[in-house]
Amino acid sequence: MKVINVDPLNPDPVAIGEAAEVILRGGTVAFPTETVYGIGANALDDDACRRIYLAKGRQQDNPIIVHISDLKQLEEISYGLPRGTEEKFMKIWPGPLTVILKKRNIGDVPTAGLGTVAVRMPAHPVPLSLIERSGIPIAAPSANKSGRPSPVIASEVIEDIGENVDLILDGGPSFFGVESTVIMFRDDDIVILRPGAFTAEDLRDIFRMKIVVSSSTDGSPISPGMKYRHYAPEKELILGLSFESIERMCSEKGTVFIGSEETARMLNCPSIILGSRKDLYGIAKNLFTSFRKLDRSDYRRGVIEGFEERGIGLAIMNRIRKATGGKTA
Repeated sequence: MKVINVDPLNPDPVAIGEAAEVILRGGTVAFPTETVYGIGANALDDDACRRIYLAKGRQQDNPIIVHISDLKQLEEISYGLPRGTEEKFMKIWPGPLTVILKKRNIGDVPTAGLGTVAVRMPAHPVPLSLIERSGIPIAAPSANKSGRPSPVIASEVIEDIGENVDLILDGGPSFFGVESTVIMFRDDDIVILRPGAFTAEDLRDIFRMKIVVSSSTDGSPISPGMKYRHYAPEKELILGLSFESIERMCSEKGTVFIGSEETARMLNCPSIILGSRKDLYGIAKNLFTSFRKLDRSDYRRGVIEGFEERGIGLAIMNRIRKATGGKTA
């Protein structure tokens, strides 16, 4: 494993060139995106993509998002965007939105044997430069051990999979701290398969279509984040459904509160602060790091508060429910 520091806004071409060489020879590179850090490999090389699954300990029926730098690459690996949507996608891309499309010219490993491929164009100079320099789409899920909180800084990548990745580009903290929104088009609806940094309200404003949030986890997932327990700390994490239940749990020895500074001020217990309820994007950015703080702490469990499921709050609550495994109090 080698780590190279890069400017997130103006990455060094020499560093990008070295990373591109790793990708082109079938290796793996971890890098920042605007959402979280990813571990990438040549999306057109099934053997290279298998290295991602091995590095993460990821179930092979869980597809990987393929990152592109332009629409030409999208047309190389899919049958294209739904008719009439290209101009609208160009208002979003580059950005934290992934779309499920009918695949072509791409293998079964990154697509988990499905007839579809998950595609996005990242809004971060580092991966965009890497994809352009490599000249190929790059398959890249989050750069963590499968099931663990997604990494938002390079040191968290090293902590989880450092021994299993060839090169890490350290571009500082990710911008959003939660993964991209994943959608598919169904008849006259847009179905959100995974809530993320791009909100349902944003989608509705741009596409002028009905937005449906899917809760299905039956069968093989067609999108990352649909089936398996994700984002979880090693220690027990419980979602508190009311202030009273949080206060009761916090009275028990070995419990730490995870949540907003406003709620923490009303509690007489140790806390891991996510930020202010007035800034849910700040809450989202600190969410996964708070789970890792819980694991490093002396507390045996955490109780986390809920947030309004509007805007980015939908993604926050999706990650909290996945991380708690449905445990509530």
